[in-house]
Amino acid sequence: MSNKRIFKVSFVQDDEVFEIYAKSVGESDMFGFLMIEDVLFGEKSQVVVDPFEERLKAEFSDVKRTYIPMHSILRIDEVEKQGAAKVKPTSKDNVSKVTPFAKTLYKPLDENK
Repeated sequence: MSNKRIFKVSFVQDDEVFEIYAKSVGESDMFGFLMIEDVLFGEKSQVVVDPFEERLKAEFSDVKRTYIPMHSILRIDEVEKQGAAKVKPTSKDNVSKVTPFAKTLYKPLDENK
């Protein structure tokens, strides 16, 4: 088994689900953010061009490290092989079934008591 670790990170941004692959994922010094380093993309010699992967390559082309808000993260998987980066629109059916994580855990104090 190879010592190279590859992570598939799925997150929501602008009503779309992004799936990217990276060599490093970890805590950030900024509270509430996840740090993703060394974003991976497919080989440049591919004949078939995927418009979604090309869009992600353009978006992350000069990015050394990116910080994603924790409440936007859907899933992080450690995988054996790198796949193609994807952008998928969220359907209204899926959104209605999901409760946002970023809700307050504390109730306001009732000053009348």
